[in-house]
Amino acid sequence: MYEGVNASDGIGIGVARVAVEPDLSFTPFTPDDAEAEKERFASARDKFVAQTEAQIERMTETVGEEVAAIMQAHIEFATDDGIKDMVFGSIDSGMCAEQAVSEAYDMYYTMFSQMEDELFRERAADVADVKTGLLADLLGQELVDLSTLPENSVVVVHELTPSMTADIDKDNVAAILTETGGRTSHSAIIARQLEIPAVLSVPDITSNVKNGDMCIVDGTKGKVIVDQTPKELEKYRLEANRLAEEKAALEAFRGQPTKTADGIEKLLVANIGNPEDANGAVEHDAEGVGLFRSEFLFMDAKELPSEDAQFAAYQKVALRMKDQPVIIRTLDVGGDKEIPYMNLQAEENPFMGYRAVRYCLANPDQYKVQLRALLRASAFGDIKIMVPLVTALDEIRQVKELVEECKAELKAEGVQFNEKIEVGTMVETPAASLIADDLAEECDFFSIGTNDLIGYTMCADRGNDRVGYLYTVYQPAVLRSLKRIIECGNEAGILVGMCGEAASDPLLIPVLISFGLGEFSVSAPSILRTRKTISLWTKEEADALTEKVLKLKTANEVKAALQAAAK
Repeated sequence: MYEGVNASDGIGIGVARVAVEPDLSFTPFTPDDAEAEKERFASARDKFVAQTEAQIERMTETVGEEVAAIMQAHIEFATDDGIKDMVFGSIDSGMCAEQAVSEAYDMYYTMFSQMEDELFRERAADVADVKTGLLADLLGQELVDLSTLPENSVVVVHELTPSMTADIDKDNVAAILTETGGRTSHSAIIARQLEIPAVLSVPDITSNVKNGDMCIVDGTKGKVIVDQTPKELEKYRLEANRLAEEKAALEAFRGQPTKTADGIEKLLVANIGNPEDANGAVEHDAEGVGLFRSEFLFMDAKELPSEDAQFAAYQKVALRMKDQPVIIRTLDVGGDKEIPYMNLQAEENPFMGYRAVRYCLANPDQYKVQLRALLRASAFGDIKIMVPLVTALDEIRQVKELVEECKAELKAEGVQFNEKIEVGTMVETPAASLIADDLAEECDFFSIGTNDLIGYTMCADRGNDRVGYLYTVYQPAVLRSLKRIIECGNEAGILVGMCGEAASDPLLIPVLISFGLGEFSVSAPSILRTRKTISLWTKEEADALTEKVLKLKTANEVKAALQAAAK
């Protein structure tokens, strides 16, 4: 048995097909004609872009527009003017196209791979994918082709790049195994959308598994069994059938209200990262958007997006969601989210430095561009403004003052907007938890960001395996913080939601019901499963379990109690 990252749920049983990656090694040389080398690079780039556009077209049909848009990052990295200038400069200095491409993309790869946040570290894989595509063309090599695999194939590869995933023949692939990658990688996202079980970051799996080996891949638990016994094979085949039946049964919850077993209604909404993701939210039956991460609009741009550009993005989501609520988080820059054109200075501890609302309030003219765009979009749907990383009451008050300034400006210009637009805060720091009662008097809603709240509360980086045992929502300190935040919000009469990954945790959901959480914001594919879990519990049952859990002293005890009570 081998273990790795559980990247895409489900059980896949099939025959291993070990993908051999091309040899992209080369010997650097000094070209006689620099212009000819530039033309070679330009030709490789144009071919790569054309191939990627074709992949996007195919993916739009197979997995939908919002997931296909992931591949757009490849085109942006391939056509980036800064990278092109770097490559041309290196060629002018005497490098061949292969060496110039390698050095330019290696620099960007290093920059992204050293970021703290896993979401942005995973962009390094996109950079590497572009480099591989360009080098393959320059060297006349063929890339791995996963489009013509035999039935019941288990793809085994060192790194599953987004471009490989885009070409996968879904009907013939039973599962995916890799030696690299995490749950938030683009490849993992695509695998989940294709509903192909996947276990990533399995050490030495390409060496330990041979072509023709029968493999069982448990994408839910992150386990792989090779050369299994007949008894094991039968066990997992039964489990695979059970999961298929369970998935089909979830369709009974489509179009149904989200409520507990005793009829207490909850709001079940989706987390999105760009306007196209709103399509996935609708397709998975979300009741709105609980978190629109607006920083992706800024990260995917080469300069500060204009008010009109931002307005168009927010308006698109508002119109797609019709009259359902759409909570848009204002720019969450800094920390590990570097945006080159903002020229943020390096800091020794950026997570506790000049970032998020701190940056925005220090740059009010720039911040007002976003606030004006949000206000304009509010005329087309139920837009709400959420402020990240609030640690002091003055911060939310200052944001509200800027919102009022923008309202006055738009009113003078005759521009329509929602006069009663709600302004809330993302509660994600111990400071915000401790002053949640005061914040609740100033805010129209709370949304708990458990990912950062856990990290800040436990002083544990979720990307650091050595302290991973501390980074869990089951820590008593975290549970007490959640209880306080929700109680403070409810006492003030404002909606309290949760947009961190814990909102879809089936073990934690009864505790959240007991605490009185009103909104669950989860990934779109988790909508129906979360609705079902909520429907299984009465408030009385949830209260009884939570009373027991809150008396426990360790995360392991809490998790064990929740597992024992799980429905």
